[in-house]
Amino acid sequence: MHKFFTLVLSIILVVGSAFKPVNGIDDVISALRVGNATEVGKYIDENVELSLPDKSDNYSKAQAIMILKDFFANNVVSGFETKHTGDNSGNQFCIGTLHTKSGDYRTTVFMKTRNGRQSVKEIKFQPL
Repeated sequence: MHKFFTLVLSIILVVGSAFKPVNGIDDVISALRVGNATEVGKYIDENVELSLPDKSDNYSKAQAIMILKDFFANNVVSGFETKHTGDNSGNQFCIGTLHTKSGDYRTTVFMKTRNGRQSVKEIKFQPL
């Protein structure tokens, strides 16, 4: 009887985890909230479109992390306010306001599912 319950519990856990929503966007939002470029970098794809007030281009993951570190160093983050999040066929996005000591930025993050994991494909910071 004990083996039966263990088997049923195992099946429930496996099936339940298959339908577990991907929380990649939530983790990126948490990292933005504290200005942690390294944590954001964990979700950046091999290449990412990065738009900042003074530059916009397609960067490698390593370049993007360095640029984000520099941006957060020059614009000390005091918080992030989520305005809207959504999901379209497994691709996620977030629109919000990044609050910094030097001003606020409308921030947009787009994530795509790639190889079963969410990856950041685009981040935009537009001054308000």
